[in-house]
Amino acid sequence: MDNSLVLISRGSTFMVDALCKSLKEVNINVINVEPKISELEKYKENPGVFLFYLGNYLEEISDVLIYLKDLCIEYEKILCTIGDVTEHSVLIKTLPEQYIKMHFERPLKVKEVSEQMQSILSMNDEISRRKKILLVDDDPTFLTMVKSWLDEKYRVIIVNSGMQAITYLAKNEPDLILLDYEMPVTSGPQVLEMIRSESGTSGIPVIFLTGKGDKESVMKVLALKPNGYLLKSMGKEELLKSVKDFFESEKIKK
Repeated sequence: MDNSLVLISRGSTFMVDALCKSLKEVNINVINVEPKISELEKYKENPGVFLFYLGNYLEEISDVLIYLKDLCIEYEKILCTIGDVTEHSVLIKTLPEQYIKMHFERPLKVKEVSEQMQSILSMNDEISRRKKILLVDDDPTFLTMVKSWLDEKYRVIIVNSGMQAITYLAKNEPDLILLDYEMPVTSGPQVLEMIRSESGTSGIPVIFLTGKGDKESVMKVLALKPNGYLLKSMGKEELLKSVKDFFESEKIKK
């Protein structure tokens, strides 16, 4: 297991030093970096967990926050943050909450943070062995809800547009794509066409998510020859069963 994490902070403070000491006491290897693109780029491959100590400088580094968001998507980083209410509210304007695994509010209980990060590192090691699902939808509420359902059994990566999905697929190969049929700018059918047209992605299974269950709408979806479709009105248990059944059927084919 990789027991390392990247701690992002501006400069060294008493609390940052205390946090580093506490993390090292539970055998976590801490890599300290400044919130700069050139620094973060060094660790885009590994480690897989970032801990961001926020400050009142966030509005000055919007480019860094955008880059960090891209890292979370393209390289599947687990991001945790530390900060007060104001800092958190500034952060999520650029880096939405769905990309943040856990947020710790100040004033900080250092020992509690260390224990939680130790648990996240262990969980990341276990999650890396799960089936990987790319979930694509432009509705942040739906994304967050379905991710929370699937997270129990699968490794879930979320993106909120068709082009973000294509960008992710340029560097990664999920075991399944759950793709919203109706999206602005680049629709689900357009994304499917792009996926099928590239040799590197043509074999990735795609299941459409659709809000329309009438016969005409379903036939229209199936005419594009996805690997299936799921109604967005499905409940948690029904959706989990459908995904499980899909992977079981894929196992039989092999």
